[in-house]
Amino acid sequence: MLDFFTRERSVAGPGFNRWMVPPAALAVHLCIGQAYAFSVFNGPLSKVIGIDSPAPEDWKLTTLGWIFSLAIVFLGLAAAFGGKWLEKVGPRLTMFVAACCFGGGFMVSALGVHLHQIWLVYLGYGVLGGIGLGLGYVSPVSTLIKWFPDRRGMATGMAIMGFGGGAMIGAPLSVFLMGHFKSPTSVGVTETFIVMGVLYFISMMIGALTIRIPAPDWKPAGWTPPVIENKMITRNHVHIDQAMKTPQFYLLWLVLCLNVTAGIGVLGQASVMIQETFKGEVTVAAAAGFVGLMSVFNMGGRFFWSSISDYLGRKNTYYTFFVLGAILYACVPYAGHVGSVALFVMCYCIIVSMYGGSFSTVPVYLADLFGTKFVGGIHGRLLTAWSAAGVFGPVLVNYIREYQINHGVPKGQAYEVTMYIMAGLLILGFICNLFIKPVEAKHHMADDSARSKAPSGGMQPAGAN
Repeated sequence: MLDFFTRERSVAGPGFNRWMVPPAALAVHLCIGQAYAFSVFNGPLSKVIGIDSPAPEDWKLTTLGWIFSLAIVFLGLAAAFGGKWLEKVGPRLTMFVAACCFGGGFMVSALGVHLHQIWLVYLGYGVLGGIGLGLGYVSPVSTLIKWFPDRRGMATGMAIMGFGGGAMIGAPLSVFLMGHFKSPTSVGVTETFIVMGVLYFISMMIGALTIRIPAPDWKPAGWTPPVIENKMITRNHVHIDQAMKTPQFYLLWLVLCLNVTAGIGVLGQASVMIQETFKGEVTVAAAAGFVGLMSVFNMGGRFFWSSISDYLGRKNTYYTFFVLGAILYACVPYAGHVGSVALFVMCYCIIVSMYGGSFSTVPVYLADLFGTKFVGGIHGRLLTAWSAAGVFGPVLVNYIREYQINHGVPKGQAYEVTMYIMAGLLILGFICNLFIKPVEAKHHMADDSARSKAPSGGMQPAGAN
C-alpha cells in the first residue's frame, strides 16, 4: 500500500494529459484555503459553555486568536522543513501526509472543544492543521512548474488561486453546518469540525491519488525551450542548501514578507475598518459583502498577476505590486476624508489582488532564479516570510489603531497612520526587489554533481535538453 505513494509510482505514463494536474492541485488548495475563513468560528467558540452568550468560563477572543496565528506559524515551519523532504519523496506522499494532518487537526480540535481544553484546539488546528497547511501548500507547486515550462506563472496561479478562494467555500459551509448542529446544549462547533475534517480529508486524498509528475526529460508536445535572452531566467539549477547562501534568497524573502505584511494586516480588520471609517453609512451586512468581494479579488489576483508575469517578467510584476500598492495605500485616507466608499473599496480590492498575486508569482520567481529542480523545497523555506508577516501585519494594524484611539483620535481616522506605514513598507520592498540580480555561476550545480545530489528517483527539469 505504501509503495503506491512513492515518487517512482507517481511518474506519468505516455499520453498522460497534463491538464489533469491543476484539478488535483485545486482539490488540495481549495481545502487548506479554509484557513482564511477560520474567523467564523471565533464567535461560537467564545460561547461554547454559555451557548447564547459568553459565560465567565468561556474562551476570550484574544485566546482564540492564537489558533489562527499558530496555524500560520506552523504552515511556514512545515513548508520550510518539509520542502526538502518533498523533493525526495514526491508530491503524492506529501499530499497524503498533508491530508492526514489537516483532516486530523479538525478531529483533535473537535475533541478539544468537546472537553473545553484550548490546548487541544491549539494542538489540533494550530499545530497539526498548520503542518497540513504547509505541506499541502507547497506540494503541487513545483510539480505544476515542471508540467508547464511554457506557462509557469499561469500554472502556479491556477493552484494557488484555490487557496485564496478556499474561504468562499469554507465560510458558508461552516456557518451552514454550525446552524444545522446547533442545539440548546451545543453551539455546533464540535460536530462541524468532525464533518469538515472528513470532507477535507477525502477531497485532499483525491488530489493526492490523482497527482502525477512528468517523466525525466519530458516536455510539452511541439514545444522547444526558447533561447533565453532574459538574464533573470536561468537554465541552471541551484541546490536547496546552496540557495540559502545566496543574497537573492534573502532579498526575495524580504520582498515577500513586506508585501504580505502590508496586505494581511488589513485583511483581518477589513469589516471593522470600513464600518469605522464610514460610520453610519456602511451596515454590518454591507461590510460582510466587502469582505466577500475582497476574497474574490484575492483569488482572482492569484491567477491574473501570475499569468501576467509570464509576459511582464517576475521582477517587473513585483515592481508593479510595490509602486501601485504604495499609491493605493496613500489614497485610502483620502477616500475616508471625502466620504467615498467606492474609492475605498476599489483601493482595497486592487491591493488584495496584488497580495494574492504575490503568493502565486513568487514560486516562478524562484524557479527563474534558482532553476526548477529544487524549487519546491526552496519555496517552502521562503514561506517562513509568510509566517513572519502573519505576526507583523496584524500587530501593526491592531496596536497602532489602539494607540491612536487611546490618544483621542476618532475611530474613523485611527487607520490613517497605519496606511502610510504600509505604503512605506511597500517602498522598502521596491528597494529590495531592485537589488535582486541573477544568481552567480559559483552557486550552480555542475552536471555531474547534479546527479549525485539529486534525490533518489530524481528527475531532470521539464523541458530539459
